[in-house]
Amino acid sequence: MTNNPSCGVKVLGTGSAVPNNVLDNETLAERFQVDLDWIEQRTGIRERRYCDDDKGTYELQVLALKDALECTGMKGSDLDLVICATVTAEMTCPSNACRVAAAVDAAPAGAFDLVAACSGFVYAMNVADNLLRGGSYDTIAVVGCDAMSKLTDQKDRGTSILFGDAAGAVILQRCEDTSKGCFFQTMSADGETWPALYIPTCEEAVVKGDEATTEIGMLRMKGKEVYKFAVTKFQEITETLLNETGLTPEDVSQFICHQSNMRIIESAQTKLGLADDKVYKNIDLFGNSSAGAAALCFDQLWKDGKIKDNDVIVLLAFGGGLTWASSAWRI
Repeated sequence: MTNNPSCGVKVLGTGSAVPNNVLDNETLAERFQVDLDWIEQRTGIRERRYCDDDKGTYELQVLALKDALECTGMKGSDLDLVICATVTAEMTCPSNACRVAAAVDAAPAGAFDLVAACSGFVYAMNVADNLLRGGSYDTIAVVGCDAMSKLTDQKDRGTSILFGDAAGAVILQRCEDTSKGCFFQTMSADGETWPALYIPTCEEAVVKGDEATTEIGMLRMKGKEVYKFAVTKFQEITETLLNETGLTPEDVSQFICHQSNMRIIESAQTKLGLADDKVYKNIDLFGNSSAGAAALCFDQLWKDGKIKDNDVIVLLAFGGGLTWASSAWRI
């Protein structure tokens, strides 16, 4: 889908936050009695970050948004809307977004949580661009964050080696330059496949035939199914975006993708022929932080000066639901 060119959307600045606690492969290798190299070979991850027991998604979201506001020289009161993409909100009511908005003195700005798992940040960026172009909002903060450690059964090897905690935030503003902002986007889902990645809240919610011993209330994942889905969708949505926009990989400054698994990213990268310097990866140091992953990448690239004025960037994600999303932006 292409967007309304009656106005543009510009990125004002970004922020991020990660916990100080590091969970390294040595700890996990000892816990699960596996070879140390096996974890990195399987995932590409060397360490991931975990929140303290008394901290979680809300605290990371607030820190990331405050960092973005500081980056832009803005105050919370300058925001019209706060969108928080997350599956690890501490409460369903109120939304984390309402609490985060209050923490930065953004009231009476609107605020809502968006749940699309690992696709959440890209979904939220796409929604924000559409709302800004609609004319009812001038400035929107998008926060992608998950504290996956809170939903990971530490006795489950398949998920423990993958997931971590992180947050990233982007502040977007409507502008008169119609060339700026998102010029192509997709948001898709296939609810038939939801049992591949889910979080049952009670015994009755466990899928029939699911023999996993994972604790109730913790993430359950069919690794092989999710891996196949992610590799296929990564390539599919990238090829669709390039074909629909007429872009070539050389036209794109950065492909900012969900940090699912290094093997998934590198497999798709090879099949698509994307250069290493155009596909940012930080999964080796932060693991898979669901909605926080691509958001953290965006902030790190922005602050490193690797996203410049007039650059074209591509956002790509896929996750639970099952969901997938993409968008192309001119900065």
